[in-house]
Amino acid sequence: MEHKVFAYKDLSDLTDNLIAIGQNLCPNKDSSVLARPLSFGSIHMANRIAFQAMEGCDGEISGEPSELTRRRYRRFAASGAAFQYVEATAVDANGRANPLQLMINEQTAPAFAQLRKEIRTVAQENGVCDPFVAIQLTHSGRYSKAPDRSPAPVVAYPDPERDPKGVIPTVITDDQLDALEEKYVQAARLAKEAGFDCVDIKCCHGYLLSELMGARLRKGKYGGSFENRSRLINNITRRIRDEVGIAMMVRLNVHDEYPYPYGFGVDEKDFRIPDLTEPKLLVDMLIQNGVSIIDCTAGNPYYNPHVNRPFDTAGYVPPVSQLEQLMKHLNTVRELKEHNPNAIYIASMFTWLRQFAPHLASAAIEQKWFDMAGWGRQSFAYPDFPHELLDTGEMNPKKCCLACSKCTDLMRTGNVTGCVLRDQYYTDLYQSIPLEKRPKPSKNLREKV
Repeated sequence: MEHKVFAYKDLSDLTDNLIAIGQNLCPNKDSSVLARPLSFGSIHMANRIAFQAMEGCDGEISGEPSELTRRRYRRFAASGAAFQYVEATAVDANGRANPLQLMINEQTAPAFAQLRKEIRTVAQENGVCDPFVAIQLTHSGRYSKAPDRSPAPVVAYPDPERDPKGVIPTVITDDQLDALEEKYVQAARLAKEAGFDCVDIKCCHGYLLSELMGARLRKGKYGGSFENRSRLINNITRRIRDEVGIAMMVRLNVHDEYPYPYGFGVDEKDFRIPDLTEPKLLVDMLIQNGVSIIDCTAGNPYYNPHVNRPFDTAGYVPPVSQLEQLMKHLNTVRELKEHNPNAIYIASMFTWLRQFAPHLASAAIEQKWFDMAGWGRQSFAYPDFPHELLDTGEMNPKKCCLACSKCTDLMRTGNVTGCVLRDQYYTDLYQSIPLEKRPKPSKNLREKV
């Protein structure tokens, strides 16, 4: 089915389109499945709604959360979503994706402790569940920026397709990767002391740990074989289990949808076809190391944003409909969970379906495809939707994310980011940008291949 913008009128329309693309998952009219509690070991969730990590690019230069950062998390805390996590937080100053990205170290840890306390207080004041809160630990790798916002890529290996033009990337050495392992462990230790319930080891979207999973052409102990490519995340998770003792999750690219030999979880001949042989091995290893939550995603927002973001129009025409892309993702999560059910699995990409997302998610959870449904950009546009959904069984279509990508446009102009259409603060910010400086995506481009 060719790509088209979201245009479903009702659930029967969505169901007809699912049948047309060969899917037999019929959305539930009743979305109450999402209100069911979930327990796994010592982890308890009040419902099946997850707010996934969304970078606001609005921290302090030091890496502490700013007042604008705290504003976002107060809104999330009041939402009623059972699971939330603090966005990509750098473990190393050379791995920040922008100079205002959050960063945790001995100096900034007290501010993160205050943020976690504030989230709990706001949830209690609003009469919603005290959410289970993780903090996402990351190194931005090839998407790292210098303090002046110029590219400062730190790569696992050179890649002619993704290497920025006119910039020679720094290929991180084995010794530097050895040292980075300790920084992740120390960051997890600080997160535990700050009161977080869980740490998320970010391994997705082409950032460093994710890129390492595709490092087949790299030499040395972190490249080549699956054992070598998974060495760093294996060491990190095992040490956090043994030395820190905090719940762990991994935000995992199930498949990169990026050409082999660089792409992970992809067919060698057709990178758009998932091959879950290695992702299954990785999930087995992570679960053995004590990882309790696998938050699944796919793709690379810098290469093929239609694979993991709510996508209607953003500069090129995707090869398939967004519904097909969504169902490809949900089926890969289902396959992972069937392979090894010994973790909580979260599926992504629900924002694009607007008000119909809870109904499709409920059907999939009821059929045990995964355990929780995750929303990212919807939390920017409509942060109170969980509270409303749990009370009424429905989402308000007039408050949903419209997949306009203006939040991304804000970020690309060097600003903080949020929903331009639904949040007046970001509306005013966007309107203050001169027209000639706003991104102007061409509608004649196609995905890079």
